[in-house]
Amino acid sequence: MLFWHSQPENYHQHSPPSLRDALAPFFKHEDTQPSAGNDAKIPPFQYILCAATSPAVKTHEETLTYLNQGQSYEIRMLNRKLVEYTDISSKCVKSIVRVLFHDRRLQYTEHEQLEGWRWSRPGDRLLDIDIPLSVGMLESRAHPQQLNTIEFLWDPMKNSSVFIQVHCISTEFTPRKHGGEKGVPFRIQIDTFTQNDDGEYLDHLHSSSCQVKVFKPKGADRKLKTDREKIEKRTLQDREKYQPSYESTVLTECSPWPDVPSVSSTTSTPSPANHTSPPPYTITEGNCSPNQQGELFLPSCSDSMVFTMACFLQHLLPSCSPQDTQLWLHRHRFSPFCRLFSRFSGADLLKMSKEDFIQICGPADGIRLYNATKGRCIQPRLTVYVSQQQPKPAGGDVYHAIYLEDLTTQELTEKIANLYRISPKQISQVYRQSRAGVHVVVSDEMVQNFTEEMCFVISPLKDKNSDGFSFVLI
Repeated sequence: MLFWHSQPENYHQHSPPSLRDALAPFFKHEDTQPSAGNDAKIPPFQYILCAATSPAVKTHEETLTYLNQGQSYEIRMLNRKLVEYTDISSKCVKSIVRVLFHDRRLQYTEHEQLEGWRWSRPGDRLLDIDIPLSVGMLESRAHPQQLNTIEFLWDPMKNSSVFIQVHCISTEFTPRKHGGEKGVPFRIQIDTFTQNDDGEYLDHLHSSSCQVKVFKPKGADRKLKTDREKIEKRTLQDREKYQPSYESTVLTECSPWPDVPSVSSTTSTPSPANHTSPPPYTITEGNCSPNQQGELFLPSCSDSMVFTMACFLQHLLPSCSPQDTQLWLHRHRFSPFCRLFSRFSGADLLKMSKEDFIQICGPADGIRLYNATKGRCIQPRLTVYVSQQQPKPAGGDVYHAIYLEDLTTQELTEKIANLYRISPKQISQVYRQSRAGVHVVVSDEMVQNFTEEMCFVISPLKDKNSDGFSFVLI
């Protein structure tokens, strides 16, 4: 059961407007006779963040809400049309909650900003769900690599609410300056999807977001009180230029997050004014491009430094600094122990015995970490050799070894992307050239029928209608 939070009578000289007043613009269609046209204008869902809006926001600007770092805030999810989403296997919908940057300049560098936060706060997440307080959630998941994203299933026909915790503060993304600092604003966005005929949550239903700033514990309360005092000191004429402070925040409808893979093709393209976030890994224009002969140039060392450190730091070396050791621990899925080894160099870890690791990390993780530091390799299921059609040295063709474990097209595509230092998303298709010169699409079954130590020559082809590439195994 959901309860509205009330404030004491002497909480403020001017009590905040009720939530019904805050929702008034969204219910304007409900007072009229329902019709096909009006029904289409009513969004299917309404999301309400239980945190007061700032009164120091002008009437023509978007609302701004202050949050405390690590505090649990309720988001109520309402099915405004009371539509039952019946499909093949479930009546539930899937919602994805994200913490994003509001400023466009930070949206362009979002990946770099989040990666920097990851290395400075190892083992932490930007966004979490407070599961014991949440109501109506059937499943929840937090991807270990997407620290600013959580997702869950819920039934729109029942009262549902999710309690979220934001662990990053706005000033962590502000350049250090003399004097006071103004923290950057974030966006809390919720994208909701329903199932398609295949039982996957791919059909986009609704998206809403609101602007927030996150302060250290109790800082949001002090900031809200300061804003109210400033507004009270203004004249009545000046107060009319500002929005009233509502006790809850209504998320406004927006375009879906552009890089959500489950957004259906019928969804409208998001406006750059709302979001311009890059995908989880991007390569800047000019880093990877073909020449006139169609050969693919690798990016320079400076352009691919972060990508190289994250993807190719396979073995722990005695020369690794504490920062490199943290990267290595993340790479090999030892993030929960990063804080324990925050000051350890590569030489420090390599000097530890198996008993030391078991005592610190427990039997299972201790043995796994010990084996990882000793570089014990597992024999791959399949090894193939590929050449990039580069100029032949005096000794003949140069081949690279590709080790496959899952024997799938996706795995082969990722290995080729690593070889060329590009994102797998840039590879649209992988073909194998037959003896007759026909390009055959590589399938999982074809990969499973590769023989051990097969040799291929890879020929990259630039896609005409996109920035991607196709690769032909000859």
